[in-house]
Amino acid sequence: MAEKRKSGLISHGMAAQNRKARYDYTIKETVEAGIVLKGPEVKSLRLGRATLTEAFAGERDGEVWLFNCYIPEYQGGVLSRFEPRAPRKLLLHHKQIDKMLGAVARDGQTLIPLDIHFNERGVAKVLLGLAEGRKKADKRQAVAARDWQRDKARLLRARG
Repeated sequence: MAEKRKSGLISHGMAAQNRKARYDYTIKETVEAGIVLKGPEVKSLRLGRATLTEAFAGERDGEVWLFNCYIPEYQGGVLSRFEPRAPRKLLLHHKQIDKMLGAVARDGQTLIPLDIHFNERGVAKVLLGLAEGRKKADKRQAVAARDWQRDKARLLRARG
């Protein structure tokens, strides 16, 4: 008995992912943050139309904001318009903000959004990664290590 999906909307799970971030950066720590959105932005996210490739997180007035995240306008006949690349406030505890901004200032790390997803309750969340940039040689080593892990798993599966 095949289960039919009612619509193309995402109620929980991944809405957008920054796959290139794990290649360009070494992720040291991850934190899940809430995000302040307007109604049409949530509807557009539920359609899975957001892009995180050029997005980054930073500080403004002691708070953490998400910059340059592209959420296109919802085309469902909604009258309220919004800016697709507007800065969006991220919701974190003060201890988390102090810890992350301290690492950014002290160690030169970067706050990178890894994905936007909906949790089990249907609330939009952003997974932020505290990251260090990789050099070209590091990227090659990461690709070689990933290829070796894939080949090793394939060999072990073939043996038994």
